[in-house]
Amino acid sequence: MTLERRLLHTREVLCQGYRRADGLYDIEGRMRDLSAEATSMIFHDLPPGGAIHDMRLVLTIDEQLLIHGAQAFMDATATPFCGPAAQVYGRLVGLTIGPGFRQAAKARVGGVSGCTHLTELLGPMGTAAMQTIFAELREAKQRRGGKLPDGPLARPAVIDTCHAYRIDSPATAVLWPPERRGNGSIC
Repeated sequence: MTLERRLLHTREVLCQGYRRADGLYDIEGRMRDLSAEATSMIFHDLPPGGAIHDMRLVLTIDEQLLIHGAQAFMDATATPFCGPAAQVYGRLVGLTIGPGFRQAAKARVGGVSGCTHLTELLGPMGTAAMQTIFAELREAKQRRGGKLPDGPLARPAVIDTCHAYRIDSPATAVLWPPERRGNGSIC
């Protein structure tokens, strides 16, 4: 049995990864909160479908997931006082996306320094960054005829991050064959 429902709110999160001509990558995240109906906010009124929040964050990274640049854009905010928070996201430069990234990012841009919504966006953007680099690695593998590079393989970063990629799983044995395991980490 399906109950009747009425849409009140939509949150959209979109993350995209781009290869740049200079060899770096841009990871762009966008978060929008949309009001399904016309609504009166404290600081402004919204039409049906109006954006309470429409914010973007662009991280420029290298293949090692080191952040070289960060820019935030706030096209729609709940208050007219949110805008200055966008400036602090440059503090992310120098961080590496990987274990501990979210905590390190929150230490630099979290709380009253930044914007709750942009800081939350860093989670899915980190995942999108890793998937972007994985796409690049898949392309490199295809150029090699589908073969892994010769010699020992560094431990992939996905090992022990979920059930499928636990160290003793069949998926891990394919991704990182036991006889080819080297030291270090890749993305």
